[in-house]
Amino acid sequence: MSSVFYVVAYLLMIAGVSYLAHLSHIPESYIVAIAVIMLGIGVVSGMESVRLKSSEYRRGPSIY
Repeated sequence: MSSVFYVVAYLLMIAGVSYLAHLSHIPESYIVAIAVIMLGIGVVSGMESVRLKSSEYRRGPSIY
């Protein structure tokens, strides 16, 4: 369930940044590029957090 909240929060952040860029009269091509880059960062960080959680469940909690 936390991954759903993560995705929703990240999409809201992308929408907010895009809207603020639109209000700042930044060209649409730049806004799209920023949104795509932020989406890529969100996917990578989301997969990283899921991977870390799943590896901990398989091995059990670490001592360190």
